Amino acid sequence: WTTVWTDGLTSLDRYKGRCYHIDAVPGEENQYICYVAYPLDLFEEGSVTNMFTSIVGNVFGFKALRALRLEDLRIPPAYVKTFQGPPHGIQVE
Repeated sequence: WTTVWTDGLTSLDRYKGRCYHIDAVPGEENQYICYVAYPLDLFEEGSVTNMFTSIVGNVFGFKALRALRLEDLRIPPAYVKTFQGPPHGIQVE
């Protein structure tokens, strides 16, 4: 049997998101701000679409949540450097 790179994808502990901090929303009952981090290995380099689909699409599709809002998104500099910019440049009008 040959080991292939996809064998590593079965390690869910390595790839799952982690909630590393929770704050109660002041003055609001049963409302919280959660800080969640994901390993960079989950995302295709240079793909904004892949990153947003993975983070926003999966979390917002979670049916157990009644309400959810994305407040902020922090992208590590190492991942930002993989973005090449627009394929046809920027046109100023």
